[in-house]
Amino acid sequence: MSLEKRSVFVVSDRTGLTAEELARSLLTQFPQVHFVTTVLPFVDSDDKLKDVLRQINEGGEENGSRPIVFVTFVNADYRKQIDQANALVVDVFSSFMGLLSRELNLIPSWQAGYSHGVTDQLRYNSRIDAVHFAMDCDDGVNPDAYDQADLILVGVSRSGKTPTCVYLAMHFGLYCANYPLTDDDFLDDGLPPVLIPYRDRLFGLTIDPQRLHEIREKRRPDSPYAKLAQCQLEIRRAEGMYRHHSIPMSDTSGISVEEIAATVLQRSGIHRELLG
Repeated sequence: MSLEKRSVFVVSDRTGLTAEELARSLLTQFPQVHFVTTVLPFVDSDDKLKDVLRQINEGGEENGSRPIVFVTFVNADYRKQIDQANALVVDVFSSFMGLLSRELNLIPSWQAGYSHGVTDQLRYNSRIDAVHFAMDCDDGVNPDAYDQADLILVGVSRSGKTPTCVYLAMHFGLYCANYPLTDDDFLDDGLPPVLIPYRDRLFGLTIDPQRLHEIREKRRPDSPYAKLAQCQLEIRRAEGMYRHHSIPMSDTSGISVEEIAATVLQRSGIHRELLG
């Protein structure tokens, strides 16, 4: 059975990332609909706005139903004009700004770029340094720097360590290293020697063996590394290590890197400060 098709536009005078994240979160609650999403960032001139209005109205005519538009404009005139489109317009900022303004007894600045701009140079530099650290300490490289790590993710190959480290660095400025568990690390019940001094910074990632098999097959088809039996063995040994040493762990099967990162932060007890 074919799904109902609906056009979605994400429109912003900046990057549109805030509106895009909100739109994605909300629309996933309606799996009966096939949403075709178009992101239109940096709409910061009359000509660009005119073109956006044209695309929105044409999208409605093409699909036979009015589009859904998520918008983050700080320009009041642009907000009024976008309301004239033949669409359901969800104004992300205005929906909440009045409530916050009344609660804080302050007038909002309505300045573009604050949510994703570099408003605090020290925090920005911290985030960039954290990303460099994640890459410098990826896949067991540079263990001499582990004493600087806020967190060390451990897990078998392809269990999601690298993207999680980079995400935590980019969004929270955390210094995250990762260490890949291999057959040599399972020769006894002990931790890999390089990790022993950092026991309290370890967090284990695990994954469903069938899912791991599918991921590895794409990377190295028909290899011993990708065989289901090998994946099952590695996961069993890794989880046994986590339990033996009371290392907190999380299953990464079928969830996004954002969800993995949130789970790691929650279970590890690390303070999360979202960087701008």
